[in-house]
Amino acid sequence: MQAIKETNFQFKGQTGFYRGKVRDVYYFGEKMAMVATDRISAFDVVLPRAIPDKGRVLNQIAAFNLYATRDVVPNWVLATPDPNVTIGLRCEPFPVEMVIRGYLAGHAWREYKAGKRKICGVPLPEGLKENDRLPQPIITPTTKATVGHDEDISKEDIIARGIVTKEEYKQMEDYSYRLFAIGTELAAQRSLILVDTKYEFGKHKNNIYLIDEVHTPDSSRYFYKDGYERRQRANESQKQLSKEFVRQWLIENGFQGKEGQTPPQMSDEIIKIISDRYKELYRQVIGESIGEIDYSKILGRIEASIANSIILS
Repeated sequence: MQAIKETNFQFKGQTGFYRGKVRDVYYFGEKMAMVATDRISAFDVVLPRAIPDKGRVLNQIAAFNLYATRDVVPNWVLATPDPNVTIGLRCEPFPVEMVIRGYLAGHAWREYKAGKRKICGVPLPEGLKENDRLPQPIITPTTKATVGHDEDISKEDIIARGIVTKEEYKQMEDYSYRLFAIGTELAAQRSLILVDTKYEFGKHKNNIYLIDEVHTPDSSRYFYKDGYERRQRANESQKQLSKEFVRQWLIENGFQGKEGQTPPQMSDEIIKIISDRYKELYRQVIGESIGEIDYSKILGRIEASIANSIILS
């Protein structure tokens, strides 16, 4: 089982490089090339082993959704010359993730279960249970940490601390609601429910753009629409497609990203299960299966696609 753990290219005209949790980014002045590797993170920690095919699954789902939403919200993408590569504008990112939720699941449910009735300054009604649909979508932003954990924060604190201006936040908020509405419609066409997701934004020449990925299994949670109501009435777990099952597996094995904790060993079996889940979500969202590739030549293909795209652009 081969996977792309990292890339280490050197390009003519390259002006910088950044390695994120799951992406390697090459800068070329006002443009950038983002390589979606097969690294996987959870609880803000990069796990020891990479997941075969994860990078191209994420990149292609993101490309599909970025194209589908570009007429409503401007985004950073200029081209996707390779299944693992996106070329786009280099934006100055806002250090805030706009997390938007239509259902009470994941982190929000864990906070609610612990007794909290206000998350990121947003009040929640009494009497909800796990995976219930919320009265309306809510935005629960987090800080975007370069090191360590992202932290919940309220809209009011973001503006008061000058992280972004009131006007900038209002624009990101409006864009987030628009994107979530489109994402919900696209998911419904594939018999899925978009439960929650996150959006990131940045500035380029004083304009705000949607950046990074959109509606992928790394940034979003999906439920299967068929049987959702029955499972809720029966207090059964929802059948879902997201990275949440990875988090649950880690929790069951004693890891939540807390200080002093070490990620559990990942067997070939769990690696294959995770890889298959990502491919299943691709099939659900795109409507076709993802093809096989020759991993022995993939790094050369990725390098050539970036070099050629930068020259042509």
